[in-house]
Amino acid sequence: MFEPWGILVILILCPLLGGLPLIAWITYALKRKQLSQVGTGNISVSAAFYHGGKIVGILAVLSEAFKGVAAVLLTRIFFPDGSSWELLALIALVIGRYWIGKGAGTTNVVWGFVVHDPLVAIFVSFFAGITFTILQSRKIVKFGVLLLFPLFVALLHLSDIPRILAAVALAGLMGWIYTRIPDDMKLPAQEAQTESQAMLEFLRGERTMVSLDEELNAAIVGEKAATLSQIKRWGYPVPKGWVLAPIDDPEGLTEFLQPSELSPLVVRSSAIGEDSEEASAAGQYETVVNVTSSEALQEAIAQVQASYNHPSAVQYRRDRGLNDTAMAVLIQQQVQSVYSGVAFSRDPITQQGDAIIIEALPGSATQVVSGKVTPEQYRAFVVETENSYSVQLEGQGRVPQSLIKQVAYLAYRLEKRYHGTPQDIEWSYDGQTLWVLQSRPITTLLPMWTRKIAAEVIPGVIHPLTWSINRPLTCGVWGEFFTLVLGDRALGLDFAKTATLHYSRAYFNASLLGDIFLRMGLPPESLEFLTRGAKLSKPSLQSTWENLPGLGKLLKRELSLEKDFKEDYHNRFIPGLSQLAQSDIDSLEPAKLLARIDFILELLRHGTYYSILAPLSAALRQAIFRVKDKQIDHSVTPEVAALRSLSAIATDAKQVLVEFEPQQVFEQLKQTPEGEKILQAFNELLQDYGYLSEVGTDISVPTWRENPQMIQQMFVQLMQGNEPQSGAKDAINSIFASKRKRSFVQRRVDIKGRVTEVYSRLLAELRWSFVALEKIWLESGLLGQTGDIFFLNFDEVRRLIVDEDSSFIEQLDKLVQFRRSQFVQDSEIIQIPLLVYGHTPPHPLAPSELYSDQILQGIGASHGQAEGRVKVLRNLQEIPDIDRDTILVVPYTDSGWAPLLLRAGGLIAEAGGRLSHGAIVAREYGIPAVMDVRGATWILQDGQRVRIDGSRGIVELSNDLRPQ
Repeated sequence: MFEPWGILVILILCPLLGGLPLIAWITYALKRKQLSQVGTGNISVSAAFYHGGKIVGILAVLSEAFKGVAAVLLTRIFFPDGSSWELLALIALVIGRYWIGKGAGTTNVVWGFVVHDPLVAIFVSFFAGITFTILQSRKIVKFGVLLLFPLFVALLHLSDIPRILAAVALAGLMGWIYTRIPDDMKLPAQEAQTESQAMLEFLRGERTMVSLDEELNAAIVGEKAATLSQIKRWGYPVPKGWVLAPIDDPEGLTEFLQPSELSPLVVRSSAIGEDSEEASAAGQYETVVNVTSSEALQEAIAQVQASYNHPSAVQYRRDRGLNDTAMAVLIQQQVQSVYSGVAFSRDPITQQGDAIIIEALPGSATQVVSGKVTPEQYRAFVVETENSYSVQLEGQGRVPQSLIKQVAYLAYRLEKRYHGTPQDIEWSYDGQTLWVLQSRPITTLLPMWTRKIAAEVIPGVIHPLTWSINRPLTCGVWGEFFTLVLGDRALGLDFAKTATLHYSRAYFNASLLGDIFLRMGLPPESLEFLTRGAKLSKPSLQSTWENLPGLGKLLKRELSLEKDFKEDYHNRFIPGLSQLAQSDIDSLEPAKLLARIDFILELLRHGTYYSILAPLSAALRQAIFRVKDKQIDHSVTPEVAALRSLSAIATDAKQVLVEFEPQQVFEQLKQTPEGEKILQAFNELLQDYGYLSEVGTDISVPTWRENPQMIQQMFVQLMQGNEPQSGAKDAINSIFASKRKRSFVQRRVDIKGRVTEVYSRLLAELRWSFVALEKIWLESGLLGQTGDIFFLNFDEVRRLIVDEDSSFIEQLDKLVQFRRSQFVQDSEIIQIPLLVYGHTPPHPLAPSELYSDQILQGIGASHGQAEGRVKVLRNLQEIPDIDRDTILVVPYTDSGWAPLLLRAGGLIAEAGGRLSHGAIVAREYGIPAVMDVRGATWILQDGQRVRIDGSRGIVELSNDLRPQ
């Protein structure tokens, strides 16, 4: 019995011992720092030294050494000294250290192995010390040790096969972990605690240069360099390159590279935060091309580094709310371009559809983004099947169409690589190879919003009041579920941004959901599933394991769903609904109605939890047990129950009225005692189910009790139907139903039905409360017409009751009329896009309007419309007064024009395309812009009034030339 108990101790206690967060506790106790939220996020000895200093680091070493020694000594209670079980205990310890404690377990293994086999430990330490002294490479030493210690174990214990196999397994496990977690030693030593810097600099070894062939950390070398290294490792052609981190001395790299006329280099910025999802920083920093000597390389590096502090760059960061960080420098072999350009994997102007936008020219790519030359424009559509793909192309020019199609497919594939996030790609072709020079998220197309799911959950056009109540309830509960699974990994996620309204319709935040999916370990194409309908693969075993604790908590919630709901049903919902039903709502004053509404919302907060979990649970169980829809009885669901009862009443009515006029059914039923009984049954049904409505989640839609016309029409239609009723069939179904009620699936479906009933009743009570409140305000003249209250949000309703703000009351009528008008406009939009981008997606293009004969045509570069007075600006030497009534007319734009665009109402440029700096900045600031309007600075005159349409690329001229 002794050995089985030892195995249990190893398998259970050792992983828990490894996962014990002693380092995190020590660091927080002494330095008030959460290691999981700083640096790489590792909870390791090196992280303790780096962020906590020498004392914290020493205590961290002692704590982890204690774990390794304890695991070995604990094993010796049950097994002989030096057995293979000691190594298995270390393996279990390391597994717990990695999965639970978020560390590699190196210190645990080192000290545990010293106790396990001191002789092997001495040999390995001796060779490791010599290797590090000679090569100054931690990477070689780290992985070399993993080869040495199993080898020495094999040499010294040749006959102990289990021990050798355990040593190999331990080495393999450590090697795998090293490839999975970031290395804290790669963090800049200068930013560590002062007393730890010298040691860390020594342990880092001499890193003469960092290349794009390595896996790079964006927090150290910037998004541009890190992204290119990732794309290169994926197998896409990226010019060979090297990176200088902000703290690195460029001397060694400049001596190594030796650029020349035959092998020129390009020096580029890779600022921390540049090319990220928060900001593109397009054109804010320097790029130096045709660097052909070491002296020129040194100057170029200094020039690029200095551009980080240019006033325009500093202002850009301030405008975007970005923190000042640092500038890394990217140095690459320069491509001898035959053709080059840029590509958007999604159209940034229409912000709808699957079009890929490509701009190209013969020569260097810098011409395209400079805004000084108008490139050729192409639109492409990629259609991919399992074994092939095709590209449909719109546009012609000097660039070969075969190359443009290749670029389109490149953009398509890179977007898929980045899980559906639209990409802005810079490319170049040297006659043989299509090179990727840059890929970054299109910041103006983020976040992405999808109607998938939302169109089913909250259909139709939605009033402000409905949305102000539904959104926090739904987002809050989803946030609770996600946080339950993710734990600490939910930090930084704003679940309040899960959903929004566009065109008065509900959209879910596909970007945020994609981030959540990735953190939860769901398939990386989950976002692609939302945006393009891609197939989902199975999640990895590692991600499932990482989320196991959270998934276990969620499973616990699911298993206790029936018990929890029954308890809340009897103790919370039934008493609450009874209390609401007994009150005379028409006699309540506004303050009492507000208290009633708050009471209902509190019940709805609990109900929303069940309204989300119950359908998920039922669907999951149905999928697991493979129960078909026709095998499930939905009679508990109120809509189904109401229709079944209505059908039964209609059947009885047909027997009373053999012949009837559809328009006179209710009058004819009143004429006989049997008919009166039918009407009484109908009215009872209406009383029982009067809380239902056409759209159950929308409180602005009248209930059956308020508007019985629809249910009356359904009753007549059922009477007109000729479907025979089969008593035998119903009996059989009831038998099967009684069996299914005992099944796992049916019980969840029944709970779902009861939840729907409770939730629908609460929403109906909420609606009736608002209607009663509106009636009071209509009588007092505060509101003008029925339905006005639904064009206010709930905070505004509360403000009117509690604060009685006179200034707000004065603006109330205008506010309601504006929202009503917008609601009507949105209601008239028939084709709503499934996927839209950004916080202000464009309104679907209206039919062509009549313009005057004086029209200038260009390229729509930033959507929206603006009307104002022209100000022609041919250079930046004299900056005029500019306001939102000013339409700037310029020859071209680069990053220097950004401060002017922020103040202007619109932009017209003679040259440039959708991807030039001016266009990108205009989109970021939400300013309409039309590019490539030839002769604009000469045709248009100061003071002339114009109207521009940045979506269609149209400039309408006016004969009004009077200056303002």
